[in-house]
Amino acid sequence: MNNRYIPISPLFFFLFIIIVQYASSQLPSTQLTTMNNLNELIQTVTNNSKWDSSQNPCSWTGVFCAQNTLSITNLSLSSFSLSEIVNASSWSSLVCEIETLQSLDLSNNHLTSIPPPLLSSCTALKVLNFSSNKLTGLLPGFDTGLRSLEVLDLSRNSFDSVSIDSQFESLNNLKSLNISYNSFTGPVPVKLGESMLLQELQISMNSFTGVIPDRIVEYRNLSVLDLSYNRLTGSIPAGIGQLSSLEQLVLSANNLTGAIPLSIARMPALKRFSANQNGFTGPIPDGITSHVKNLDLSYNNLNGSIASDLLLQPNLLTVDLSSNNLEGFIPVNASKSLFRLRLGSNRLTGTIPIWSFGDGDSSLTYLELDHNDLNGMIPPELGLYKNLSLLDLSHNNLVGSVPPELGDLNRLQVVQLDHNRLSGEIPDEISALQILVKLNMSWNSLSGPIPPSLSRLSNLTNLDLQVNNLSGPIPDLFANMDSLLELQLGMNKLGGVVRFLPTNLQIALNLSRNNFEGRIPDSLSRLQALEVLDLSNNRFSGDVPSSLGGMGSLIQLVLSNNLLTGSVPRFRQNVTVAIDGNINLSDTRSSSPPPADWKYKKTSSIGIVVASIAAVVALVILIVVAVIVSRKANRVNNEETNPSSQIEVVKSKLLTLNVIHRTNIDFTKAMKCAGYVSNIVLKTRFSTYYKAVMPSGTTYFVKKVNGSDRIFQLGSHDLIEQELETVGRLRNSSVMIPLAYTLTVDSAYLFYEFAEKGTLFDVLHGSLGNCLDWTNRYSIALGVANGLAFLHGCTSGPIILLDLSSKAVMLKSLNEPQIGDIELSKVIDPSKSTGNLSDVAGSVGYVPPEYAYTMRVTMAGNVYSFGVILLELLTGKTAVSEGSELAKWASTKSKEKHNCDQMLDSTVSWTSPAIRDQMLAVLKVALACVSVSPEARPNMRSVLRMLLNARN
Repeated sequence: MNNRYIPISPLFFFLFIIIVQYASSQLPSTQLTTMNNLNELIQTVTNNSKWDSSQNPCSWTGVFCAQNTLSITNLSLSSFSLSEIVNASSWSSLVCEIETLQSLDLSNNHLTSIPPPLLSSCTALKVLNFSSNKLTGLLPGFDTGLRSLEVLDLSRNSFDSVSIDSQFESLNNLKSLNISYNSFTGPVPVKLGESMLLQELQISMNSFTGVIPDRIVEYRNLSVLDLSYNRLTGSIPAGIGQLSSLEQLVLSANNLTGAIPLSIARMPALKRFSANQNGFTGPIPDGITSHVKNLDLSYNNLNGSIASDLLLQPNLLTVDLSSNNLEGFIPVNASKSLFRLRLGSNRLTGTIPIWSFGDGDSSLTYLELDHNDLNGMIPPELGLYKNLSLLDLSHNNLVGSVPPELGDLNRLQVVQLDHNRLSGEIPDEISALQILVKLNMSWNSLSGPIPPSLSRLSNLTNLDLQVNNLSGPIPDLFANMDSLLELQLGMNKLGGVVRFLPTNLQIALNLSRNNFEGRIPDSLSRLQALEVLDLSNNRFSGDVPSSLGGMGSLIQLVLSNNLLTGSVPRFRQNVTVAIDGNINLSDTRSSSPPPADWKYKKTSSIGIVVASIAAVVALVILIVVAVIVSRKANRVNNEETNPSSQIEVVKSKLLTLNVIHRTNIDFTKAMKCAGYVSNIVLKTRFSTYYKAVMPSGTTYFVKKVNGSDRIFQLGSHDLIEQELETVGRLRNSSVMIPLAYTLTVDSAYLFYEFAEKGTLFDVLHGSLGNCLDWTNRYSIALGVANGLAFLHGCTSGPIILLDLSSKAVMLKSLNEPQIGDIELSKVIDPSKSTGNLSDVAGSVGYVPPEYAYTMRVTMAGNVYSFGVILLELLTGKTAVSEGSELAKWASTKSKEKHNCDQMLDSTVSWTSPAIRDQMLAVLKVALACVSVSPEARPNMRSVLRMLLNARN
């Protein structure tokens, strides 16, 4: 009998595999029904389109299925716009019908409470994530139906339970608990499951009080323990060394005291130890870096010397011991893996060591040895540390010349050598540092001319050479330094006639105490962004150019002790002008100048006493001139107000659903108003605001987003429309929401409600400043914080402001602030900017320090900018005062004992002791916001919480 074999064709085999795979990918009918019902429920209320009901749920976004069990195991509803509007019990009941569900992610929604079914019916859950919602009130118990739970994340909410131990007591399988960024008070929770399986405990950014409980060391499986940014007191438990699995110990920003236990140096798994911003005393334990890769003990009261082997461990990455009382020498040996070393603000002595890294290149990127008692010369061998980005040797006793070898460090972005005893000339080699952003060699004994080669530093924003012995003129090539925002040359021996200067200066131009002569150049008036101009103690002669009065951002002008003649031109009221020491210079300005107009309209004065003949002659002349000007103006206005000839409209659309606004807004009338220069009420870096009165009599802002510098997203109108539609759907009383828009070929015009009071800057620092009592200022602070927290928490993604300043905050009343320019991050592309630093980073004085390194606009950067606004409200000072940034001034002053009271605006703080105490509480919040380290700044939701707590 012949055996016959029937071959299986490849096609048949392929089809068979497809059928098997299709069958295996099908969910059980019960789960399929549940998911379709869940999709329908969510989509009905939220218009969510993330899921396609025609496809297998296992292919839906956020749905994960186990192939071997044919069931759903993980479900992510993150950023699904879930809120109390969606029937929480209904959708949560559906979720709990999925009996195989092990992980549920509900983060980034708008939930205000935890739906009861999730606490009782989701019995198989091992992971539950409720982070970044709006959960409030008391924390519910987790002891009814979640006994299998291993990971629980409730961070970034608004819980305010006083005691929370019992809520977690029955979670015997709990391995990870994160309740950071809430408002919890009371003692640190330690009843976290009787089986003691906990591996991660994160409770940072709350208000926990009391000591670190000894029982915490009984959780022997702990790998992460983060207790930072609370109000804990006492010392570190002596038994902390028993946590042999602990990898991260973070105790930053508490009120802990005592010595750091020696046992921490013997924890074999410990990789990160951060205990900065506390009150620890005593020496640094020997061997503390034996295992630790990242060590931060800054801002304590540690004393003694630094062990010789502390920097030598092969895996060491960062060491921050700044702002302590450490003495002795810097260790002469260091690991080549060391990335950041911060030893500033101590009492270290001796010379800067020359570290030998063998054959390997050094990883050292940030070296900060400032504010010590170091002596000797700057080692030329620093030129071998090729990765250096920041070098801060300021405030020491260093002598000798600046090593030319520093020019070999082509990654340097910041060099601070100020407040030493350096001598000799500035080496030409410095000009090779092509990405250098900040150069400070002030308060030394440098001599010789300013090298013209420094003009090749095309990215330099801050150049400070004041208080030296430099001589000669300012190099003409400095006029080409387009990125320069600050130029400090005061107190040298410079001289000659001032001719050419950088055109984009913004922070300060200081030429004081030199030997400059000749007339004050009229070209200074081109520095429209400059805030401080100091020409004092020179030999300038002639008249003060009247054009200086038109410098729109000027806050302070110092002309003292020169040879100036004539009279002082008129300036805006908020400009401080010093003219003493000029014998032949008279001040004819009125002793009671007219109030500053936030709309920047030109002021005029009318001469009353004139001779009758002169009046007749003047009148004839005026008539003739008026006829000529009127003809020209009519021609210009006819062109400006004819949108069809000047503005090519692509599309206009209403965004608001408010019937009143939809009825009042007249696009044709608005665009005509935007054609009149006289209707301009405010100019910002990116926008021009016009006042537009509609036929109904209602007034609106029409804001033109300037399309210069290639940063406006030209040719992408569809994208811009989508972004504006998204922004237009936002709802927050502290945010300026666009009501409508008109798109043209190269710009966008946005419509807003009119703010009667103008900008916070003009109210606070102008004629109405005295009207802002603490109640007003506190309301403004809360309003701006609320708006910014809202923008950072948008479900469609955080909205980060490109330019947050007091000029970007409008006031509908003295208690109603509104944040403007929120749409700039949507229609402006910073990566295409060809301008200077502040074109994309914000206004001078508000730019976070890390921008110099990252060139990225971030939420932490917005927090810094908000901190500056807080400081303005507290001190009454502008963001840049007397050539110094307010944030830096406040941070320095805060380190001086018993000096915080003096920082406050006395006209407000002296009103009552209660107000003073509240202002001091808000000052702590402001100082936290302007922390140099982005990681140390609280997020805006925490800032808002801290501001609310400040009134208690």
